Amino acid sequence: MKSLKIGDIKLKNPFILAPMVDVTDCAYREICRKAGASLAYTEMLYIDAILHENRKTMSLMKRYPKENPLGIQITGNNLEEFKRGINFIKDYDLVDINCGCPSERITGNKAGSYLLKSPEKIVSIIKMLKSTGLTVTAKIRLGFDKNNSLNVAKKIEKAGADALTVHARLAKEGYDTSADWTWISKIKKEIGIPVIGNGDINSGEKAREMLEIADGAMIARAAIGNPGIFKQILYYFKTGKERPPTSKERIQSLKEYIKLAKNYKIAEMPRIKQLGCHFIKGQEGAAKMRAELMGMKTLDEIERFV
Repeated sequence: MKSLKIGDIKLKNPFILAPMVDVTDCAYREICRKAGASLAYTEMLYIDAILHENRKTMSLMKRYPKENPLGIQITGNNLEEFKRGINFIKDYDLVDINCGCPSERITGNKAGSYLLKSPEKIVSIIKMLKSTGLTVTAKIRLGFDKNNSLNVAKKIEKAGADALTVHARLAKEGYDTSADWTWISKIKKEIGIPVIGNGDINSGEKAREMLEIADGAMIARAAIGNPGIFKQILYYFKTGKERPPTSKERIQSLKEYIKLAKNYKIAEMPRIKQLGCHFIKGQEGAAKMRAELMGMKTLDEIERFV
């Protein structure tokens, strides 16, 4: 198994939990880290919301006790806002610039994947952050509406980024389009900083295939409701066999998530319901259970149900 070093941070393995909106709060990250993820990021946060100390954003910036290393993922389109935000982000181990989010709410503000249309803006943000001594990474898609990933990747490296994550789809492509890993391979051959591949990694075998072309594997959708995917991948690398988490293990993880979310005072009903539906996926009678869960009004009800 490859080792992976980002800046001065040496990770225990090359398997990373992706930043995911409405998923990777500190409680969820803790469960995934216990299962074997070597690194996790906060969910994507908008720099303007950080500067305004938005209540929900501040909650999502929490880290669990002794969480290390931890990256914060941010996006925006105004260099001055990033400069003003340094004091809010300087204590994280890594800062990741999101240049891949396809949400119209984000791209409408010329942030996320919209930044791929302006590579020089990405360069200016990275250079400014690096000048403060931060470890800086970037996450891109293959392009906004056309593939310019190789050009952007080279500029990101030249700007001084410590690593690059490539989600191998265009911003306009949904999950019904398979990730095109050939571009991850092309980018890896052309730049010298670590390249982390992202897109359609849902098993130990897929993680192995990714490490044949990249330095690291970032797990996203396969980890939603299934933190044990990291145990599965590590087990595969040890034995060559797949051992997905059992239904019982997934429900146990849901119990642990709710407990931690309460302890860290981040337990929000909509988030717990949404994540709970993912944990239930694949259980016998899952459709009925999901409907029952979504109709619940209190956290106590959900805990008894689980």
